[in-house]
Amino acid sequence: MRRPLLVEALILSFGLSMAGGAPALAQTAVPVAVETPVVIGQSYALPSAVMGQTREINVWLPPGYAKGNQTYPVLYVLDGGQDQDFHHISGIAQLGTIVGTTRDVIVVGVASVDRRNELALPTENAELIARYPTQGQSDRFRRFVGEEVMPFIEARFRTSSETALMGESLAGLFVVETFLKEPQMFDAYVAVSPSLWWDGGRLARQSGAHLRDHSNDPRTLILTLGDEGEEMQAPMDVLTANLRDHALPGVKWDFTPRSTESHASIYHGAALDAFRRLYAVPAP
Repeated sequence: MRRPLLVEALILSFGLSMAGGAPALAQTAVPVAVETPVVIGQSYALPSAVMGQTREINVWLPPGYAKGNQTYPVLYVLDGGQDQDFHHISGIAQLGTIVGTTRDVIVVGVASVDRRNELALPTENAELIARYPTQGQSDRFRRFVGEEVMPFIEARFRTSSETALMGESLAGLFVVETFLKEPQMFDAYVAVSPSLWWDGGRLARQSGAHLRDHSNDPRTLILTLGDEGEEMQAPMDVLTANLRDHALPGVKWDFTPRSTESHASIYHGAALDAFRRLYAVPAP
């Protein structure tokens, strides 16, 4: 018995598609999308006489920056390279702007290259010296930030006189050292899980001597630490004891333990809390 013509046509079409011939069904056309870059900020290659090389500086500006003449506070973020913490912290600033929970702020990311060289103070520990032979140049990096990065930002952008320094881990150690040794550099300091264990906790032990030399100029120090073991906790206890013993009315400081966080997880929540404190929107 002869098949109906419709059945013959369907069988032929299926056979051709299975054999690599014409498809049984028409292919859906894929639309051509226009590609444009997503611009988060600007990156600058800043020649540095102090460091003897060109260094990466990244800047995020509030969305309304180009529309007026307002000046803005500046947050300097250590480990602020594009592949480090710049996007993370500038994202928190953007969120605060979008939802109106924090004031607008300029975020400046200062990239690190050799972190133990740039962020750690000199150690007398032979094992650390052998393991990290370039360590211990934090004073030079502090000069770079104070003498080259900050003047560059202040000359190029509409900045107010309000400044802050933020860092985590070794960068947190640098924040604490800067607060103790050069407190006039910034108005506020945020040290998340600072590596005060470095050099056997020597910076924490010497903190009392540094604090005795401090003026009563207004400034803020925010400290926080996760559940990170005795090596991290013990020098933090020494530092906070010295801060209590050498209290100055103009200096606002606090230590917030975060027992549910680890060294790897603490930064985001701590940075968000710091934004809400430092850049709180004034009450109407």
